Amino acid sequence: MRLTRKLVFENHVAVVTGASQGIGRAIALGLAAKEAMLFLVGRNTAALHEVAELARKSSPRVVAHATDLVAEGATTIIAEKILQELGGLDMLIHCAGAYSQGGLQTASIDEFDRLYRTNVRMPYLLTQSLLPMLKRRQGQIAFVNSSKGLQAHANAGQFAATQHALRAIADSLRDEVNSDGIRVFSVYPGRTATPRMETIFQAEGREYKPELLLQPEDIAEVVVNTLMMPLTAEVTNITIRPRIKSY
Repeated sequence: MRLTRKLVFENHVAVVTGASQGIGRAIALGLAAKEAMLFLVGRNTAALHEVAELARKSSPRVVAHATDLVAEGATTIIAEKILQELGGLDMLIHCAGAYSQGGLQTASIDEFDRLYRTNVRMPYLLTQSLLPMLKRRQGQIAFVNSSKGLQAHANAGQFAATQHALRAIADSLRDEVNSDGIRVFSVYPGRTATPRMETIFQAEGREYKPELLLQPEDIAEVVVNTLMMPLTAEVTNITIRPRIKSY
């Protein structure tokens, strides 16, 4: 007998960080379309509530929680609020993160510390805080990483280092919680048409052509479909890039 998840996430609760824009926003709306209950986290209060209102057109329950995840105690507050508002957790999708460019010789150590706190320490702590709830429901964890988490390039060493660390956390965690019935996977997108990417193109002095890049909805479709995989399977790592590689 083939065990499958429902085609929609009825009665399933998902946390999406970085939900106010870009890939996080697209994933939140993709899960809402499958009737998941959502706990959305982001720093931009106005943008986050706009996403929440859109999600409520499909989702039976949406909670918007505007906060800076790096702040001390933020992850503990989130865990308490999820339990109070939604009663438990089935899916944790890590999309929040920070980016910067700079050569190793001149890049600021303070900037490196900022990237570490946002891209490594924060998802680590949030996962720790929410893991007991995920274990109770044999849930799933998705890490939206970056192609830089697989291969580093010049002038992105600090960012790439944090993404490699995030990859290590996901891979180690997968082995730790597999016997608890929890699935863990990472997605490594190439250049995607997001506000961050537009800023990167400006810094590089290049013309920004979003139509030639991956779209946030492309990543969202991959993540949502992976979460819906039959329980007999576990996807571990997904690499996705723009069809026109040269751009």
